[in-house]
Amino acid sequence: MTDTHASHSLNDEPIDDEIAQVLRAIKYPANKDAIVDAARDAGVSNDVITVFDALPEQDYADADSVEQLLGANGGPGV
Repeated sequence: MTDTHASHSLNDEPIDDEIAQVLRAIKYPANKDAIVDAARDAGVSNDVITVFDALPEQDYADADSVEQLLGANGGPGV
């Protein structure tokens, strides 16, 4: 059975490091668009940008609130 919702590379540590790098660089509160823009500005991989782009459209109070959603959606835990 193949999981079509997540790439196998999403569980790789370098991606976790890139996600953590972006989350540390953001000034909170931040909305999804600000997070995606910060990821692009940081020059992270397209896989990481895709992870952030899949977040729900809402405001995030802090990095923990983003991490909780990423973990709940099958993304990496940071």
